[in-house]
Amino acid sequence: MAAVVAPNLPRIRMMRREDLPQVTLIEREAYEFPWSPGIFRDCMKAGHACWVLAWPGEVVGYGILSAAAGEAHVLNLCVDPQHQGMGHGRRMLRRLLDLARWHGASRVFLEVRPSNVAAHKLYLDHDFVEIGRRPRYYPAAQGREDAIVMMHKLVPDQLEAPDSAG
Repeated sequence: MAAVVAPNLPRIRMMRREDLPQVTLIEREAYEFPWSPGIFRDCMKAGHACWVLAWPGEVVGYGILSAAAGEAHVLNLCVDPQHQGMGHGRRMLRRLLDLARWHGASRVFLEVRPSNVAAHKLYLDHDFVEIGRRPRYYPAAQGREDAIVMMHKLVPDQLEAPDSAG
């Protein structure tokens, strides 16, 4: 019997302190207004689910999820621009949704820039729906940019018991 070899994909694992230089470099390359290294450290200290997509010696993406009180929030999801378009963002989003389920969340929220068309499409493809807007939420080159607030239901609403009088 021949052995099945897994495709050469980065492994998803928990973020480590030693990943922070690569994570912050990706953040700076991907975003005009990046998170600071301190924000990533604070997320790790707070116990948020901080994960990376990594090959040995190279981080190519990351995701951070906050989960509490039956809800979860995708705080950051990013793939190195040189590695985008290969399905890595989809893999990381699926991991974050699995983590939200594991934490008992029934809904996952996130914000996305309207100008980030690829990310917006990724979220729509994973059954996120727009539930509102946060005006002037993000810094932008020309002032501020709104945020699209999106939500994904992990568990369907409970159905009421059928009427037994029937």
